[in-house]
Amino acid sequence: MEIKDGDACEVVAGTHKGKSGLVRDVHTSKGGNVTITVVQKNGGRFKTLAKNVRVV
Repeated sequence: MEIKDGDACEVVAGTHKGKSGLVRDVHTSKGGNVTITVVQKNGGRFKTLAKNVRVV
């Protein structure tokens, strides 16, 4: 399943494991990795790899 802007997601691996929020700014890097910005309910935001999240 492809991740889209506005999807609710939960991080299941990596540095931000256990955090959740809404997907913003889906971007594919030069190396082919898909990165996303996750905006949390408290307003915090962080970048992570799309492979580390699952849509809820």
